[in-house]
Amino acid sequence: MVGDGRRPAGTPLRAAQDEAGVPPGVWKGGGLAAVGLKAGDVVTERQAELLLGEGRHPDADRIERELLAQGKSPAQARRATVLGRPIEHNRSPETDKAKERTPWLAFDLTFRPPPTAHIAWALGDDDTRVVLELCDDIARDKTLAWVEESVAEIRWKAGGKRRARVKDGLIVAVFRHYESRATESRPLLHSHAIVSIRARRPHDGKWGNLSADSLMANIVAADTLYTLYFMEEVSARLGWAWEPREVTPGRRPVMEIAGIDHRLIGWQSTRRQQIEDALPVLTAKYEEEQGHAPGERAAYALACQAADQTRPPKRTELLSLTELRKRWRDSAIRAYGADVVDRLEERARAAAAVVWARVRPVVDIVLAAVDVVAVVYVMRGAFKRHHLLAEARRHLAYALRGRPHEPGLDDQIVQTVVDDYTRPVGRGRMMTADLRALYPSDTEDQAVLRPLTRKRTAPPYERARLAAGALAARVRAARRADRLGSRPRPYAVAVPAASRSHPRPFLTGGQDGRRQEPETGVDTVEQTRQTLEAAAAQVAATLQDSRRAREAAHGPRPQPAPATPPPHTQQPGNHHTPGQSPGGVT
Repeated sequence: MVGDGRRPAGTPLRAAQDEAGVPPGVWKGGGLAAVGLKAGDVVTERQAELLLGEGRHPDADRIERELLAQGKSPAQARRATVLGRPIEHNRSPETDKAKERTPWLAFDLTFRPPPTAHIAWALGDDDTRVVLELCDDIARDKTLAWVEESVAEIRWKAGGKRRARVKDGLIVAVFRHYESRATESRPLLHSHAIVSIRARRPHDGKWGNLSADSLMANIVAADTLYTLYFMEEVSARLGWAWEPREVTPGRRPVMEIAGIDHRLIGWQSTRRQQIEDALPVLTAKYEEEQGHAPGERAAYALACQAADQTRPPKRTELLSLTELRKRWRDSAIRAYGADVVDRLEERARAAAAVVWARVRPVVDIVLAAVDVVAVVYVMRGAFKRHHLLAEARRHLAYALRGRPHEPGLDDQIVQTVVDDYTRPVGRGRMMTADLRALYPSDTEDQAVLRPLTRKRTAPPYERARLAAGALAARVRAARRADRLGSRPRPYAVAVPAASRSHPRPFLTGGQDGRRQEPETGVDTVEQTRQTLEAAAAQVAATLQDSRRAREAAHGPRPQPAPATPPPHTQQPGNHHTPGQSPGGVT
């Protein structure tokens, strides 16, 4: 509640927050009305102590006084203020040991923009700072609304067997912080959303606990949604664009503001460098003890251990945000010069013009679905819907680079994947890629495509990108061949079927936003592309010869009027005039 500052004993909360240079927390969420709070109200110390520390009504003191005045006993008055099950039950000596545990009363969801956004927020002018804080607020609130409406579940009965959506919504206390825990203070704009575990059941309105596994399973999907919303708000309000940055070779890239000097990321991310310096020592010790290199999970655990070992203590010097921004600016100028810092926003606008001229704001549903299923299948093998949803949002962020997306487009991509390119496997709603749909039996390139997913010498994400690129090349080549002739040919490449539940026309442009930056250096993908283009050229030559022979014998064939597609195949907002780019979503 006071950031990384220290709060001396007896200091009021608001005074400690002012001294630490952090704003007071505010309440958010649709469940506030059930406890007499309003969105935007300041979080007081007593409210947080009661609700987040004891699981009681935030105005429990007043309620207890009124009940005692009515003649209720102290135990009855206290029990009336408890939301759901009292936490004292867990510490009661009369219960069995399995229930003697520390109660879990809240989740700490941390929302943090990409590194270049921290840099622009810290080194830009005051107007830019205010706009970026507003973008963070909007993206965070939209993500919390999605969690509230689509993810949060309340559980009851033994073992949480009964589950349902919450009745009103969530109760969230949001605290904004400005800096990292590095030895030398560095900018780190982020917010802690403390979600109370208490919520009301939909059928009887009684208080219970949120399902922890439902919320934690969708953390990555919520993270990618927040990033997508933040990118769109920044692009709409500041006119900046985004580009991918590869942090670790062979791993997922992260989206950064185009035009901002990447050297400033190293200046800002001093904590990351501290962790990377400590990690080799822990890795060498692990290899010595275990006799092999750490796997993915072990490497993550070692990184967490390195972060704990290098975590510095909280700073004792209290500085306001204005003082912090001045200190950050002076430090960046000393490191990289005034020209890099002063022209930061100007270069971001110039780079955005280049990105917008190169990237079309178009999303192809079929190509997006093929990309998503290929990446998730190679990375995970078996997966659930929330894995597809997170990857679909990454795809939209990459393809649109900050342009707004149609509401529900991520769910539409996921539904296409589920309908056309997956099959159930195991239990618990698990699924995997349907290889028969991705690799039709009548295609000759099946033997070329399958090894892309089994190239064990390459990192998983690199193999996933190879497989997705090869499948996208097949779809584009098949579309080119389909435009050259409507009659099927024995040498034509079969296209993955359109959605069985919602038929969709193919995008004639054949672009999904990733075409601008194709994967390079892969002989297999290039061989596949050349084979498919040769087949398309052969189709064109055959059709041309056939048409010439027919016209010589019978004269030219009259051209029929273009047919109007069925109403259910037209997407809203996609109507366009001939000769112009359709844009929008297909």
